[in-house]
Amino acid sequence: MATLLGIAAAGLVGPAAHADTTGVRINEVESSGGSPGDWVELTNTGTTAVDLTGWVVKDNDSSHAFTIASGVTLAPGAFVALDVDPVYGLGSADSARLYQPGGSTLVDSYTWSSHASTTYGRCADGTGAFTTTTAATKASANACPPPPPAAWPGGSAVANADNSGFFGTNLSGVAYENASVVWAVKNGPGKLYRLVPNGSLWQADTTDGWSAGKTLRYANGSGDPDAEAVVSTPDGVVVATERNNDSSGTSLLKVLRYAATGTATTLNATAEWNLTADLPSAAANSGLEAITWVPDSSLTAAGFRDEHTGALYDPSGYAGHGSGLYFVGLESNGVVYAYALNQAGGAFTRVATIASGQAAVMDLEWDPATGRLWAVCDDTCSGRATTLTVNAQGRFAVTNTYNRPTGMSNYNNEGFAIAPVCVSGAKQVLWSDDSNDSSHALRSGTLSC
Repeated sequence: MATLLGIAAAGLVGPAAHADTTGVRINEVESSGGSPGDWVELTNTGTTAVDLTGWVVKDNDSSHAFTIASGVTLAPGAFVALDVDPVYGLGSADSARLYQPGGSTLVDSYTWSSHASTTYGRCADGTGAFTTTTAATKASANACPPPPPAAWPGGSAVANADNSGFFGTNLSGVAYENASVVWAVKNGPGKLYRLVPNGSLWQADTTDGWSAGKTLRYANGSGDPDAEAVVSTPDGVVVATERNNDSSGTSLLKVLRYAATGTATTLNATAEWNLTADLPSAAANSGLEAITWVPDSSLTAAGFRDEHTGALYDPSGYAGHGSGLYFVGLESNGVVYAYALNQAGGAFTRVATIASGQAAVMDLEWDPATGRLWAVCDDTCSGRATTLTVNAQGRFAVTNTYNRPTGMSNYNNEGFAIAPVCVSGAKQVLWSDDSNDSSHALRSGTLSC
């Protein structure tokens, strides 16, 4: 985020050749306790960049006018937050009114009767009705309240899917590679498991040194990565971590890639990306808990918008990133972050910041068959899951909230995975239980195809 002449901006571009005034809307309003003060956020729902030079925002008093400085242009789908407080403050019962240059042609307005506990924002961004958001999101997509929970969209029955007592506690992440291989990670000590089916159960592969899982290390061969989530990708097996267990009081938000071949029982990361400085500060045990990978082809087909460039996502702009983006979830705030990770290691670019509809995100799962991103929470959220799809503005937004299956207790499920194939109209799903309740850390259920 940059600050320019009292404006906090995301996705601003240079002057537009032809202004399109029909798509600019008030999107979010902070009337109490903002930083540095009261602000009004605008978004562009149109398809052409709009030059905002001279546009005016007033409150309910027409003598109070904030005029946007010269050279500020808003790209399609982008956001700009106007710090109006040096000119006037917004009251507990007030209005925000947007005018074209000159201050006489009204474009949009919103009126409220009391301060919001957070902010007032449109849900969906730019087009929906105003509501109280779940958090202030200055110059970025609104944090909209999730829809009321619906019943789990699959079978109600849940069964144990591991041998009793095999994993113990701390099994935190799980992911399918295909119908015959599942990867799972343990956060303490950091371990990676290759699981294969045995009837209705998943058990450790007994070949190539996998029978007790393999110990994970950082790229230099040191440390004990607190492995919280895993995903199988064309780049390799990739793990999200929240700290080095050898220094357990310090947050260290790293993504690590591993080559899961050979017989060695200790694996050194083949690449790593330290996201700590790019993400909000998090306690050592409230960091990266979730990861998934989304193919570029799915993102471009859906019209996904790149918040870094303010334009439609163009994979060619990220040389060396592979063929997809990595989505990670932060436990401390429930927010999802999309990254282009240069596969040589180290370099990365944040492409999007996404409100998950969850207070905390414990795992993420991309379902290519439906184009839905799943964000799941543990027992602190009663095991609820949200699904997100790319909306008309090119951003992932919550479409549904689901309760856990009625046949499953409120376990400390920190991992979630969806099988890639349908069998008799249903897909198998797996949950990993960090607490190993009743001596089982892995459970299976179904999701309707």
